Amino acid sequence: MILVIAEKPSVAQTIAAALGAKKKQDGYIEGNGYLISWCVGHLVQLADAAAYGEQYKKWSYDSLPILPQKWQYTVSADKGKQFKILKELMHRTDISEVVNACDAGREGELIFRFVYEVAGCKKPMRRLWISSMEESAIKAGFENLKDGRDYDALFAPPFLLPV
Repeated sequence: MILVIAEKPSVAQTIAAALGAKKKQDGYIEGNGYLISWCVGHLVQLADAAAYGEQYKKWSYDSLPILPQKWQYTVSADKGKQFKILKELMHRTDISEVVNACDAGREGELIFRFVYEVAGCKKPMRRLWISSMEESAIKAGFENLKDGRDYDALFAPPFLLPV
């Protein structure tokens, strides 16, 4: 079974229709060998500066830049239920791989990767990279899924990329 994660519910519904998945569940759609779910936008985000220490609770230029050794993340309080669903889906034993079907670009990559990382997912990851939501484009995209590692540079903070 393949888990597909889109950026928003409407995109997940369109992908599910193209893949022949029709069984609606709580937080995902199932069918034809796929589970299709969604992130509801920025489901996981970087923690506020205050999470890194008392000295950052009050914002000031003197404390900038804040470059922690290890980044901290938070799940948006109003989106906790969907994060829990995604985490459970990622850890199901019948899921062999996860497909990042978030929007093609840096923001879509970050939205997916933050969820993937915080959920502690270690399953193989592939990337759906399409620029059209037409059924033919979705099907062609699934026939040509890319290795998720090919998009690591989109996930890397810009200051860590080679110049």
